[in-house]
Amino acid sequence: MPIDHASAERADTVRFVLDAEVIELRGPDPTRTVLQFLREDLGRTGTKEGCAEGDCGACTVALAEPDPGGGGLRVRAVNACIRFLPTLDGKELFTVESLRAPGGRLHPVQQALVDCHGSQCGFCTPGFVMSLFALYKNASNPTRREIDDALAGNLCRCTGYAPIVRAAEAMYRLGAAEVGGDWLVAPHGTPAGADEAQRAARLASLARSGSLAIEHGQRRFFAPATLDELADLVIAHPDAVLLAGGTDVALWVTKGLRELSTVIHTGGVAALSAIRREAAHVEIGAGATLTDAIPAILAEYPELEEFFLRFASPPIRNAGTLGGNVANGSPIGDSIPVLLALDATLVLRRGEAVRELPLGDFYLAYRKTALAPGEFLVAVRIPRRRDRTVVRAYKVSKRFDQDISAVCAAFRLELDGAGVREFRAAYGGMAAIPKRAAACERMLAGGQWHEPAVQQAMGALEQDFTPLTDMRSSAEYRRRVATNLLYRFWLETSGELATTVYAYGRQKLA
Repeated sequence: MPIDHASAERADTVRFVLDAEVIELRGPDPTRTVLQFLREDLGRTGTKEGCAEGDCGACTVALAEPDPGGGGLRVRAVNACIRFLPTLDGKELFTVESLRAPGGRLHPVQQALVDCHGSQCGFCTPGFVMSLFALYKNASNPTRREIDDALAGNLCRCTGYAPIVRAAEAMYRLGAAEVGGDWLVAPHGTPAGADEAQRAARLASLARSGSLAIEHGQRRFFAPATLDELADLVIAHPDAVLLAGGTDVALWVTKGLRELSTVIHTGGVAALSAIRREAAHVEIGAGATLTDAIPAILAEYPELEEFFLRFASPPIRNAGTLGGNVANGSPIGDSIPVLLALDATLVLRRGEAVRELPLGDFYLAYRKTALAPGEFLVAVRIPRRRDRTVVRAYKVSKRFDQDISAVCAAFRLELDGAGVREFRAAYGGMAAIPKRAAACERMLAGGQWHEPAVQQAMGALEQDFTPLTDMRSSAEYRRRVATNLLYRFWLETSGELATTVYAYGRQKLA
């Protein structure tokens, strides 16, 4: 495989930085994963394969890009097992081997794991190191909740989480002396030094002026640079797979063993990552990562914070996009019930034609949407909060973190005195498509917000859903959970239930 350090831009050449060197790959396999490249091509076996679906965290690496907020670098952990190699273009890649100092000295994150006995069998340790490295570069004094969230995508089969959490608290003490020195070793909050400036300049030199277009055998990979180019490509290749973060599409390859003939990657279109706050709505570009999109939603609806903490893990949120979660048509996409309850609309484009569609009209059948051939999702529009609005969302799954919902429910209540001005209830995981509970909503709209009405609305859910039985839960369990979540919403809004899930067990360890 051709690897050199030239700096000339080519349309068919992927360029990224690894250990301060520019790597150029001409015409790489479009669906080869970063994990395969590291282990099989470079012999970097520190990065492990555990699940090949972004679930266990053994393959975690970190990516750095110029911070859109200005100055410095932004570092985020991602799963190498579901990251296609061409999506590294223009970024700096860090593996567990990258953290080793020239003399063999351990990075503060690694030393903290040694000192706190955070490694047991050791298989998962490199992934934990990289998740902690991303936390180290993004937070200077994380809370226990922030530490838990940073590690939510890493599974330790030896159940050694307590010493790993202690290591997360200790790593800052070990790195505190690194001021203005090696950027890798300096913790978040340390004044930027020459090393960081040099890294940022190197990445700036890799900024692509045009589109990436790769041909590998009979397969093609496109990464357009503008919205117009994307529109033209989708028209020209209506059967192409649109790739955003790859947290779903990559599994078609790694688990389903599919060969994708044409892939169009949306990650290079800056306009798709834009987030705008307008007078009537918040517009979130379809290419905005969940990590960037969620704070924009929470700015309007902060009571959804606990729900979104359970939305995947940081490596998944750092790669996956809100638009991808919406557009793939899955009945278990956790953002969709929330967006349905908030009366979100979608901005769709085909060629030059743009239309706006209510999200509730987008899902037609299982994995079938209202997208026309050659049409794609541009943005999600979420109405701004109105007075006397109460919003909640709940996720019920077998595992607390990093799990697929058995039932996901979202509710929005607008009150006029003691009366219900507007009520929305939406569920995911109950049927072939996520949808609003129309009969339940009718039972409450225009009436009084009190327990007898809520009990009637709970009964009306029987008209809205015929739950399915599958590996995640039975139909009867789903039916009971769906009604109980509505009752929980009533208890919370009436002031009878105030304790949240995260109110217990989230203190720092002694």
